[in-house]
Amino acid sequence: MEMDDKGFRTINQLAGRYSVLDMLMILISKKVRYIFMFVLIFMWFRNDSQKKLTLNAVISAVFTLFIHTLMKCFYFKPRPFIKRRVGILIPSKMDSSFSSKHTLLTFAVSTSIFLHKRIVGLVMWGLSMLTGFSRVWVGHHYPSDIVRSAFVGSLTSIAVDKAGCLLKRMNQKIK
Repeated sequence: MEMDDKGFRTINQLAGRYSVLDMLMILISKKVRYIFMFVLIFMWFRNDSQKKLTLNAVISAVFTLFIHTLMKCFYFKPRPFIKRRVGILIPSKMDSSFSSKHTLLTFAVSTSIFLHKRIVGLVMWGLSMLTGFSRVWVGHHYPSDIVRSAFVGSLTSIAVDKAGCLLKRMNQKIK
């Protein structure tokens, strides 16, 4: 926990010092999800293989939201601003710091894309990392919340992808 506090302070102490960076972090924290939605909508209308990929990403996001809801029921970790005075740039809920829903969802979608479209997936992963970083910058989460949320979101997408491949193979054997 000490390392987590130190990591949080290292990033969050920059909040409030550079108004341009603050505005950028707030923008990333609040609006990057719309880029993810746009990419998914664009991919949906490209062709059938990208339609399947989009569907996998959406299924992964739904499962990730379900996991997030379960974790919130059984685990509570106070947000950084509850425990101490920190630079908080935008209002936040008072719920658990772990897990970061923004990070979970962006990593779920970007990992789903990365598994089949490497270049686009890498760009989306970069946006996911920026999203997680911005959540620490604005004072809402600890770095460990972001890392664990990225792991859970990515792992969920890998599991959904593997399950889809398994179902496809089973379906081909039946025919």
